[in-house]
Amino acid sequence: MEDHIYKIIEIVGTSEKSSDDAVTNALNKASKSIQNLRWFETTNTRGSIKDGKVDRWQVTIKLGFTMNG
Repeated sequence: MEDHIYKIIEIVGTSEKSSDDAVTNALNKASKSIQNLRWFETTNTRGSIKDGKVDRWQVTIKLGFTMNG
């Protein structure tokens, strides 16, 4: 069985639709430049307000990925 060593980074995804969509947007963007993504952890959810309504969701996630070599 192989030992897994992970590198962890933190990013913020945004969306006008929902917090789930903000996570999906973050993962889609990260997967274009980071190889071997393995897991994510949601650490913070917030949003901006405009005219008394949610204008944009902002979700902070930690991403874990295995390192090459």
